[in-house]
Amino acid sequence: MTISILGAGAFGTALAISLARSSKDVILWTHDQGHAEAMQSTRQNTRRLKGITLPDSIIPTADLGLATRTGTILLAVPAQALAEFAQSAAEHLDGKPLVACCKGIDLASGRGPAEILRNSCPNSPVAVLTGPSFATDVARGLPTALTLACTDADMGEELQKQLTTANLRLYRISDVLGAELGGALKNVVAIACGGVMGMGMGESARAALMTRGFAEMQRIAVALGAKPETLAGLSGFGDLVLTCTSPQSRNYSFGEAMGRGDLFDGSVTVEGIATAEAVSNIARKIGIEVPITDTVTALLTRRITVNEAMEALLSRPLKEE
Repeated sequence: MTISILGAGAFGTALAISLARSSKDVILWTHDQGHAEAMQSTRQNTRRLKGITLPDSIIPTADLGLATRTGTILLAVPAQALAEFAQSAAEHLDGKPLVACCKGIDLASGRGPAEILRNSCPNSPVAVLTGPSFATDVARGLPTALTLACTDADMGEELQKQLTTANLRLYRISDVLGAELGGALKNVVAIACGGVMGMGMGESARAALMTRGFAEMQRIAVALGAKPETLAGLSGFGDLVLTCTSPQSRNYSFGEAMGRGDLFDGSVTVEGIATAEAVSNIARKIGIEVPITDTVTALLTRRITVNEAMEALLSRPLKEE
């Protein structure tokens, strides 16, 4: 069985390594021919996941035609690049089973990954793979549990068998919208939590912000049609806990740097930046209060300072929990 992963970032590479170690042949696609050649020769992805050897059954390539000849295709491209990529690659993708592995809400359209893929590839069955996972943990073979969301029960069961590995345990659900909203919204809360810790406000403040952030996640997700129990699972609460408490999280680290007043590496993808603005726009249209998301958005668009952001959240009117 051969599985293709489009996107040779850290997470796409980690998935490829885990699947290859479980006797799967994997094609790992990158848009950069030089990157593909480097991975072929060094048997490492030194750009995104240093120090971990690529198993022999991984074939790095920049040939999209080759990479899309397989049955199942996992898309691990950044959320804000997915719409353009899916549109440009539709002739290669349409009709194939597609699994979105990115987390975010497209700023231009307000769509999640599954809807983006359905729009560009109407003949493809679509699933979402998400949940609490760091690329380095997955690549090192550490135990990780993920959510596989798919509305088609038969396809979900087949993908669950294909993508489960020795260290990846997949739990299947049908609420695709809830799964992708959980993965997207927690990134916004992680930026806020990083900011709190960067400012030195302490663990108690972070716990409070995580709790209120989770309530905000549930509020907007349910309003958009997701199931509340999905947000309480791996793709929501589980991912929130991981992302808000570890410097391995790019969103948390970005917020922490912002809270300290430090510069952050602009080459690192921070999905929560665009997602915050997208969610603020959506919430405003449907009349849902999202004070944490709105504050993060105002901070990122430089309408307020970090100190003003914290003051705005702490001075909100008193209310019942």
